[in-house]
Amino acid sequence: MGADDKDSFGEPRLALSEPAFGADGHRERLRARFRSAGPDALADYELLELLLFRSIPRRDTKPLAKKLIARFGSFAEVLAAPEAKLREVDGVGEAIALDLATVLAAAQRLTRGRVRGKVVLSSWSEVLDYCRATMAFAEKEQFRILFLDKKNALIADEVQQTGTVDHTPVYPREVVKRALELSATAIILVHNHPSGDPTPSKADIQMTRQIAEVARPLGIVLHDHIIVGRDGHASFKGLALL
Repeated sequence: MGADDKDSFGEPRLALSEPAFGADGHRERLRARFRSAGPDALADYELLELLLFRSIPRRDTKPLAKKLIARFGSFAEVLAAPEAKLREVDGVGEAIALDLATVLAAAQRLTRGRVRGKVVLSSWSEVLDYCRATMAFAEKEQFRILFLDKKNALIADEVQQTGTVDHTPVYPREVVKRALELSATAIILVHNHPSGDPTPSKADIQMTRQIAEVARPLGIVLHDHIIVGRDGHASFKGLALL
């Protein structure tokens, strides 16, 4: 089989004369591989196929899964895509868009549950997972604050502002005011860069230092500012910017 006999995902192309009755067998083989080898053994489009089995019970889901991955880039980006953009893809209707949104909401609820009430500084990887699941693929900038008690356990998690694709207005005194209302003694700032690059901008650095300066005299510690994006995350503390 030559290169022309495979698609862009490395899968064999089906001949036009090949019968289409193998879908059920393919589904069972994919399910069996998922059960025996786990999700890491599946490519993004294959995991998406499994999800689409429930939305499309009587049709081959592989072409649509590959089309969605090609359009949005990854399994995570498909789940995070707005309904309007999902429905621009031929074959995606309201039911499929709703199923994908439900899975995303479940993933976000799961990661939030892993950090709720825990000592955040000792559950850092779970905090990062939650921030990425919640914000990394959003189309607009969001500014989120994690409010901590004196034991550094999470007591509240709030989105303070939603901005444009490259800017979110943040008011340091409003951030500190909300921390005082919640009796928080420490905070972690989180925002996303829809561009995908989590590198802090000069404005990000200036705003973070302003919040730290306003918070410090009132006994509120700024532990970190995390920027998340499709390409990873950046920690102000890790970069020695705090």
